Amino acid sequence: MRILITNDDGINAPGLKVLEGIAAEIAGPEGEVWTVAPAFEQSGVAHCISYTHPMMIVEMGPRRWAAEGSPADCVLAGIHDVMKDARPDLVLSGVNRGNNSAENALYSGTLGGALEASLQGIPAVALSQYLGPETRGLENPFEAAATHGAGVLRRILAAQDEAQPGYRLFWNVNFPPVPADRVRETRLVPQGKRQGTGFTTEPHLSPSGRRFLWIRGGDQRAEASAGSDADVNLAGHISVTPMRADFTAHDTLSALKDSFA
Repeated sequence: MRILITNDDGINAPGLKVLEGIAAEIAGPEGEVWTVAPAFEQSGVAHCISYTHPMMIVEMGPRRWAAEGSPADCVLAGIHDVMKDARPDLVLSGVNRGNNSAENALYSGTLGGALEASLQGIPAVALSQYLGPETRGLENPFEAAATHGAGVLRRILAAQDEAQPGYRLFWNVNFPPVPADRVRETRLVPQGKRQGTGFTTEPHLSPSGRRFLWIRGGDQRAEASAGSDADVNLAGHISVTPMRADFTAHDTLSALKDSFA
């Protein structure tokens, strides 16, 4: 198996090193793992692409490239340039430092890379490590992902349906904020929404008196919809959520038809 990996934390991020190990286990001794990752951190860029300006790409070593762009850019570069003579069989994005459960999924560059792969017709999985008080003292905060990642991916690949009309599935996997030996079973769950919290802005003055705004994240331990990704993550479970690049609110189409007749 030929696997392309990327992330949004940057080419030197520790989570990418964890993903290299997971990918190598999935690819097997006869497989190949290729890396095309952002040269600098690209957290929060979602599915952004560098449509209006070029990006520099540099070979860092065997099957290892850094691109001056977003995760979606890196996937495009990997498929259509770096691996153009033999496309990848699978794209993995992560392991993100921090969760991409609930509303975080909408902002995530990690998911943006997996989404782009799915639009290119390639199976894709985004992997993220929820962090919290119980991971803070660990030698490896990505311990849960490193230990359980390959097993979860094998289950996803076994369930993958290749004959998919329209937008194909990609997968969002979040590992809970606990040590590896305290991880509970894997749950197939919908994306949730944390209640009473969200991204905000925080103003600061520079030494010269100019006013700047920082984007500030919401409470990552806020209550989320029951049985959703963030909810089960905080209970110690690995969440697996199938997703599509289809923003249609299918549940309202029939109800609204009379209004637009």
